[in-house]
Amino acid sequence: MELQITGVLGFLIFIADIWAILNIVESRETSTSKLLWIVLILLLPFLGLLIWWFAGPRERT
Repeated sequence: MELQITGVLGFLIFIADIWAILNIVESRETSTSKLLWIVLILLLPFLGLLIWWFAGPRERT
């Protein structure tokens, strides 16, 4: 049962990481900034996602 729960959580984190990367690519930030955020998310999937969520680039309106 534990393996199934961790598998589902891993899949949800994977989906959230893909969503974050797509948002980063579509943002108006510089290429260097985009690359750094993507590398952070790929190296630290859960922690990188949290850091991006709180400190990442915001769309300017």
